[in-house]
Amino acid sequence: MPIINRIGAFHDEMTQWRHHLHANPELSYREEKTAQFVAKKLRSFGIEVTEGVGGTGVVGVLYGNRKGERSIGLRADMDALAIEERNEFTHRSVSKGIMHACGHDGHTAMLLGAARYLAETRRFAGRVVFIFQPAEEMGGEDGGSARMIREGLFEKFHCDEIYGVHNWPGMDVGTFAVKAGPMMASGDSFEIEVFSTGMHAAQPQKGADVVLTAGHILVALQQISARNTDPLDAIVVSATQIHGGDAYNVLPNKVTIRGTVRAFSPSARMAAEPAVRRIAEGIGMSTGAQCKVSYSQQYPTLINEQSAVRLAEAAGMTVFNKVETNPPQTMIVEDFAFMLQDRPGCYGWIGNGPDDNGRILHSAWYDFNDEALPFGASYFASLVEAR
Repeated sequence: MPIINRIGAFHDEMTQWRHHLHANPELSYREEKTAQFVAKKLRSFGIEVTEGVGGTGVVGVLYGNRKGERSIGLRADMDALAIEERNEFTHRSVSKGIMHACGHDGHTAMLLGAARYLAETRRFAGRVVFIFQPAEEMGGEDGGSARMIREGLFEKFHCDEIYGVHNWPGMDVGTFAVKAGPMMASGDSFEIEVFSTGMHAAQPQKGADVVLTAGHILVALQQISARNTDPLDAIVVSATQIHGGDAYNVLPNKVTIRGTVRAFSPSARMAAEPAVRRIAEGIGMSTGAQCKVSYSQQYPTLINEQSAVRLAEAAGMTVFNKVETNPPQTMIVEDFAFMLQDRPGCYGWIGNGPDDNGRILHSAWYDFNDEALPFGASYFASLVEAR
């Protein structure tokens, strides 16, 4: 089950593209140079290019050499993260405080590799739409996927179905994983502001203690998964920030708690917001503090369409050494979920190799594994030719 020979022949060139992108990362909606690089490469392959789609997005369109009506979308993300890179290799980031810590540089290079091969061969009917998306890391309705759709992506570039991949540290290079139905969680955010008058730490009787109140709220939030949702529905409620106080002898007048809620089923997701509000407001009432809750639904659950999964599996079996058809779900979110709400399709994971020594997503020591490049490019190309 080999990679495509022609793609393997320009593996070194794909690696050079990837290293260039890694060394020159750009944050969400600031991917101007990245978009220029992508557009220039696509044009050099003879592909029709439209820039500025959904902000800094790039879309390429390629027709096959046989008649056909089907139009397939292939998507890669382009943005980096606000993380200071700790790696010391020659292609480390030259942009202070910004790095490709999630492998979007690799995703972009793989899709460019598939585009080059398909432009050379054109052994397919219909057309391919290459979607290079900005701002995946921004998330929610403000993120690149939702914005591209909102600004007419699928009206301007019709796609009958759409496919994407993400590298997966801890999974062997040459492995592909995909499953039908929910694969990645929905993601919501919350903020709880706890207010009081503030007072001397030696006189707590003078008002409501917002630190104590916040502590009770933090503990009680865990009853959402333990007691407020169906035990068979996976849900995670995590408080990730708590801010308040400036002096050791002052009880502050405000504490802010922020966090995230991840779920798979719509019922569990819908139960979370009223539970967060009820817990915060109820505990505030019991201590005498005031609580203000802000809640935002950001990412939908990523749901793969069954027939598209079967096609992805079949294409994967012609390329990868191993195809996992029932991998564990993850509470990580992915804004490709917005595209899968709008079009049938499939999102899979490709192995990135060992995840030791910090080689995990969103780590300052992360780096995309270049050995995965020809697998991803061959998968995209094989999917198009088979479909």
